[in-house]
Amino acid sequence: MKTKIFATAALALLLPLGAVAKPSDVQFNAVEIDGLNIAYREAGDPAKPTVLLLHGFPTSSHMFRNLIPELADNFHVIAPDYPGFGASDMPDAADYEYSFENNAEIITKLLNVKGVDKYAVYLMDYGAPVGYRMFANDPARVSAFVIQNGNAYEEGLREFWDPIKAYWADPSDANGDALRGFLTLDATKWQFTHGVQDPTTISPDNFWHAQYLLDRPGNQEVQLEMFLDYGTNVGEYPKWQALFREYQPPALLMWGGNDVIFPEDGAHPYKKDLNNLEFHILNTGHFALEENGDEIAAEMNDFLGRVTN
Repeated sequence: MKTKIFATAALALLLPLGAVAKPSDVQFNAVEIDGLNIAYREAGDPAKPTVLLLHGFPTSSHMFRNLIPELADNFHVIAPDYPGFGASDMPDAADYEYSFENNAEIITKLLNVKGVDKYAVYLMDYGAPVGYRMFANDPARVSAFVIQNGNAYEEGLREFWDPIKAYWADPSDANGDALRGFLTLDATKWQFTHGVQDPTTISPDNFWHAQYLLDRPGNQEVQLEMFLDYGTNVGEYPKWQALFREYQPPALLMWGGNDVIFPEDGAHPYKKDLNNLEFHILNTGHFALEENGDEIAAEMNDFLGRVTN
């Protein structure tokens, strides 16, 4: 496997002569895995406990741009982009199997390349099934969960999911085309602003960044494959829940309570299976970091400082 560095040299050029990079300085790197360039953001001292940040739809590691520097003084932080997202390669959907299992395998291989044996993981949206599949494959490797609007219970799949469930039941062109409305700029803006207390505080850079990636030729087919494959996660829920009960990883839940996609109904069932759970419902929407980032960062630094080693 071959690691390709995109921006380390550029970062050095930006530093004053003789200056030393700070832990909070973020590097933008990539590694070649299974023939694909997988991009990731990295900061902090690799000798410290690793925190893996797994992004949701339709964004990328960009969603962690403000969180990473807040964690990097205390932890080694890695935030990858899945294939078809962010700066990672986007093979044609006809030539590559876009799936949550493949994403879990690729991120595991990334950690292997980086020499990470144990990690805490931030799970959000699509990041939840990716991270929980990784957990199921090697539970002892996970030191802790930080759960932010990431589902592992059928109680969390409410009316919003009905057209997607119809696609799972019948993956016809008509049912797939009915989901293309989720890939428009209006839908992207809605994801970032619905349920927030003050939409004027939400940077429009989020919309343009995510929509630029969605509008790339062929990316809608990538997203339809991911919508369809999400249905495979539901059958894994009982397995994940059993592993929660068996291994009891420490968990911090920071959930945007006004989220329609992953509503609060999906947060409370974690209490049944995780005994060491610190539970917080936030008065915000789906992308809770945009409005409550300072609070989430502070809670994470405190929690992870106590449970990782």
